[in-house]
Amino acid sequence: MTGPLKGLRVLDLSRVLAGPWATQFFADLGADVIKVERPDQGDDTRRWGPPWLTDDQGRETDESAYYLSCNRGKRSITLDLSTAEGQAVVKCIAMKSDVLIENFKVGSLQHYGLDFDHIHAINPRLIYCSITGFGQTGPNAHRAGYDAMIQGEAGLMGLTGELDGPPMKTGVAVADLSTGMYAAASVLAAIYARQQSGLGQHIDIALHDVQLAGLAYHAQSQLMTGRNPGRHGNAHPNIVPYQAFAVANGHLMLAIGNDNQFRKFCEVAGLQALAEDTRFKHNADRVSHRNELLPLLEQTLRQRTIDEWQTAFDAAGIPCGPVNTLDQVMGSVQVVSRGMTKTVSHPRRHALQLLANPIKFSSTPLSAPVAPPLLGQHSEEILAEFWFGETRQQ
Repeated sequence: MTGPLKGLRVLDLSRVLAGPWATQFFADLGADVIKVERPDQGDDTRRWGPPWLTDDQGRETDESAYYLSCNRGKRSITLDLSTAEGQAVVKCIAMKSDVLIENFKVGSLQHYGLDFDHIHAINPRLIYCSITGFGQTGPNAHRAGYDAMIQGEAGLMGLTGELDGPPMKTGVAVADLSTGMYAAASVLAAIYARQQSGLGQHIDIALHDVQLAGLAYHAQSQLMTGRNPGRHGNAHPNIVPYQAFAVANGHLMLAIGNDNQFRKFCEVAGLQALAEDTRFKHNADRVSHRNELLPLLEQTLRQRTIDEWQTAFDAAGIPCGPVNTLDQVMGSVQVVSRGMTKTVSHPRRHALQLLANPIKFSSTPLSAPVAPPLLGQHSEEILAEFWFGETRQQ
């Protein structure tokens, strides 16, 4: 392993997405991530398919695309945490780890002697990060939390969808993914704090807290005005025009962020009169009169193709881009030139294409990505490292 976190060891007691997303981040940056999984079952997402990975003979395996998306670069060991033997192995690894990340229900790991207090007693330097739906405290602490329900309960779904349509969740699990990144950032901050204090600490991260924090300007608007922002579809509540428009052969996303860009847009589109119209001259006016402005723009934009508008707008410095499908994204020159997909060797497939970590370091480049592990693939190897002799957990 190479990368800026080479030499760091992370004990991963998490499953599904928020925790594994955080620990994959550490693996990408060079940390040794040991993923503890249930014997015979493993991470729930191993079975969240189709689609499934196919082997070199074209046969479906039991590795789902979902699991493969958030577990690259880790080592897997199977342990039964309800047994004294399994608990002993976890404690031994924890004694020699820098970080432990878990997403069990509040109080669950205490039954096994694997909660923060017990682990802190045997390794005071270890940073212990707990990820739950609603946090370690509060009236909902006992409740389980999954991304979709959190998007609804923390307000995101109420902001997503068309004005006259039902509330809508996002296309990806943003509550989980954001929580994973908050967890990773908080662990790095705790590592820095440990350099001064010499001690680890307990980090309490809740999906509900993170999703609420992620509402950002929407939440701040509600705090200031007492009014609910409501849904705007692809439009922006505070900026106009800032949304997707139908063009001759698809959809184009316009992101016009200031009055100067709007004037340039009007020039390119042949709508110069709109730039001088008092209803549209300034952004606040355009927001107030969006229902009058948008039909005028829509009529003009439908007359040319994505490429035609993109070429003209790019030349004028007007932010815009096509609304692409994923096959168009993956095959684009931009994605290829940035190295955003990597081909790795997998135990069941000679060549497996994975997404790459988006970070580019100048002095500590990331190593080539490693395929997500099979269930228990590294059990023998890890047990041998920690001197367990003939102990086996399959």
